[in-house]
Amino acid sequence: MKWFKALNKVQIPAHASIKTIEVNGKQLCIINHEDKIIATQSYCPHAGGHLSGGWCKNGHLICPVHRYAYNLETGRGADGQGDYINIYPTELRDDGLYVGFEESWWSKLWS
Repeated sequence: MKWFKALNKVQIPAHASIKTIEVNGKQLCIINHEDKIIATQSYCPHAGGHLSGGWCKNGHLICPVHRYAYNLETGRGADGQGDYINIYPTELRDDGLYVGFEESWWSKLWS
């Protein structure tokens, strides 16, 4: 796992809000849901809607385009959707929020 600083503490979104940022070349949504910080991919796999325009309900991120729902812990779509979003690990440190990315075997060869 490779960790990248995403935000300073003052930049972390307020309770019940979603912010789009770029970390290590990936566009992510940073979500503050029930005082837990979650990082997800920024687009809906169903129709490409931008998830930052969505909202959270009952532990799910709701896409603003077609109301598809994604579990904020697992990324799995609701029953019958057959899709998922990527959820990235987050870590709150003294100097801010960090997001973790799995390293591929290929990148390990060149580091």
